Amino acid sequence: MPAQDICVVMPTIREYEAIAAYAENARTHGFDTDRLFVVLVTEDWCETDEMEQLLDDEGLAGAVFDATAREQWFREQGIAEYEHLIPAGSHAQTSFGLLYLWANERFEYGVFLDDDTRPHEDVDFFGTHLVNLAYEGEMPAVESDEDWVNVLYQSDHDLYPRGYPYSAMDEDWTESTERVDSVVASQGLWTNVPDLDAVRILMDGDLDGQAQTRTIPDDFGPDFVARPGNYLTVCSMNLAFRREVVPAFYQFPMDDNPWDVGRFDDIWSGLLLKRAADVLGKQLYNGAPLCAHNKAPRSTFGDLANEVAGLELNEHVWEIVDDAGADADSYREVTRAVADELLAADADNWENGEFLAYCGDHLHDWLDCLAELEDPTAQKQPVAADGGSRGS
Repeated sequence: MPAQDICVVMPTIREYEAIAAYAENARTHGFDTDRLFVVLVTEDWCETDEMEQLLDDEGLAGAVFDATAREQWFREQGIAEYEHLIPAGSHAQTSFGLLYLWANERFEYGVFLDDDTRPHEDVDFFGTHLVNLAYEGEMPAVESDEDWVNVLYQSDHDLYPRGYPYSAMDEDWTESTERVDSVVASQGLWTNVPDLDAVRILMDGDLDGQAQTRTIPDDFGPDFVARPGNYLTVCSMNLAFRREVVPAFYQFPMDDNPWDVGRFDDIWSGLLLKRAADVLGKQLYNGAPLCAHNKAPRSTFGDLANEVAGLELNEHVWEIVDDAGADADSYREVTRAVADELLAADADNWENGEFLAYCGDHLHDWLDCLAELEDPTAQKQPVAADGGSRGS
């Protein structure tokens, strides 16, 4: 039997059947699903029994973690004091999947999926991500005069993705060639509904949270990297990564916080990851495999209400990250340096500036939690939602 080395994390409250489409894609392309362990992160009021049954029906090893099961897992690992790292009712609960991966040393890779996505049938989804992570060779490298790369720069639609700073728009970008030899994350992009923020969706003329514009495979050119010193939006709906990045990949504690800052959890974690990659001489691969983003209609103004508390901070947090950890030699050191910079930031400079120190504290707690999980005396058996273990 092959090693079970890939932890697939999908937050879901309704469309959990998405995981069946990814399993079918793997079987169609000859990718061994025995390598996969699926962690479904959900809520107590969701259909956890049906989720477990789906995993069984698809022949997938995995576990379903609602809030109660997550609390039990924290207790069994002896890290209950760190439960606050996983915000309630937030997409940032994907951080729980990172903890689960870290606690189980057999996992060499992680994959983040969203339940409103589907793989393209003609592409080996998991296989392509692993090829990207192993890639060594020349590839396009993009940079701009604003130190930001728009991951949709190849499209003719003039779109900017969720999390791209407004102050960095209308950039002049250049493309060169770079030797890539140490890829630590593979970001697949998306067709159909683009991943935009609410303001940009409104500008595109849509009140249903989607945008009028749709993307197709022809909107994307060759795969690429962003040059060192340049940032880009990292979206967790279609993302594979190496185990080593977990200390610098905490999904920031959005939504469930006193300032109601939300919707930037994966964006800010991507800033931290890109900074660590630049400092350590690593790369983030972008492009294939594409997935179809089938975002359900919802109020654009509802999304705007969730985003507005953090919009000003998002214009500046990358500048704070960019000053941190220049002499670091590990992901932990970069994260610690970023945490210290966030704690030292002047909260009076921006709306909800106090949230930055809140994030700095959480980053320090994240590193402490990972350190405790590495304790060889800690219990590390996977715990399923019903308190049992499956697929271990």
